[in-house]
Amino acid sequence: MKRFIAALALATGLAVPAQAFEYVGAFRDWSVYQDVVNGESVCFAATYAEDSAPRNVDHGEVVFFVTYFHNSSLPQASMRTPYEFREDLPARAQVGGSAWTLYTAGNEIFASNDDERAIRDSLRRGSELRVEAVSARDTEVAYHFSLSGSASAIDRAQSLCN
Repeated sequence: MKRFIAALALATGLAVPAQAFEYVGAFRDWSVYQDVVNGESVCFAATYAEDSAPRNVDHGEVVFFVTYFHNSSLPQASMRTPYEFREDLPARAQVGGSAWTLYTAGNEIFASNDDERAIRDSLRRGSELRVEAVSARDTEVAYHFSLSGSASAIDRAQSLCN
C-alpha cells in the first residue's frame, strides 16, 4: 500500500505526506484512493505493470492511473515511471483491438481529452492493457497491465468524485 501512496503523490505532482491519501479499497489487481487537493476531491484507480520489456532494464515501479477530479465525468488516463520519456515521440496504448496515440511529458504519459472516455471504456471491458514508448535514453519499452478489477475500481473512483 505504501508504494501506491507514493505513486499517487507523484501522479498529482504534490509533495504531501503519505497519510494524506485515503485508501478506499482493492479491486483485484487495481486499488482506489481518494484525496482532497485545494478543497476538491481527487480520486484514483491505479494498477502496477505486471510485465515490462526489455527485461534486462531496471524499469522501477510503473503505474497506470485513471483519475477523476471533483464534479468531472471526464477521466484522465495516465502512466508514470521513475524515468523520463522522449517527448518528441508519441507513446501507444492498446486494449484488445483498440489503440490510441498518447503524448509524453517528462516521466508521464497521457491520453488526449478526445480519447479519455474510449480508453476508460476499453479498460473497463478488456483483459490487458499494453503501453509502448521510448525512454529519454532511446530505449523502446513496453508494459502490460492486468485489467482484472479495473471496471469496479474505475467506477468506484468516479463515484467518489461525483
